[in-house]
Amino acid sequence: MNQYETVFILTPVLTEEMVAEAVGKFRQVLEVNGAELVHQESWGLKQMAYTIRKKSSGFYHLFEFKGDAGLVDKLELEFRRDERVLRFLTVSLDKHAVLYNQSRRNPDRKSKSKHTQTEPAHDQQ
Repeated sequence: MNQYETVFILTPVLTEEMVAEAVGKFRQVLEVNGAELVHQESWGLKQMAYTIRKKSSGFYHLFEFKGDAGLVDKLELEFRRDERVLRFLTVSLDKHAVLYNQSRRNPDRKSKSKHTQTEPAHDQQ
């Protein structure tokens, strides 16, 4: 099983309920086809660098999942058929990208606490 990451942009004219329904539909496509959903994030409404179909913003969403190569084709076919999707991009993750994503989701709190401790200030006059 390979690990993939998909980012897709939904049209900004949708309500929150419609966005949740669309995300649920694509999550179901993954689950029905045997994918293991590792992580998902909703990035919310963001401005795009350029207009797509006369829209300058969109709802961004990310799926990270494990599955077979044929699964990506099925998911992207559903993206193409759905008029709510403005753009999508799926990439295959290598072992370094998988480790980076894991560290991004679960930062090491011990190393943060070391760096946040402060020493008393000594005034030199």
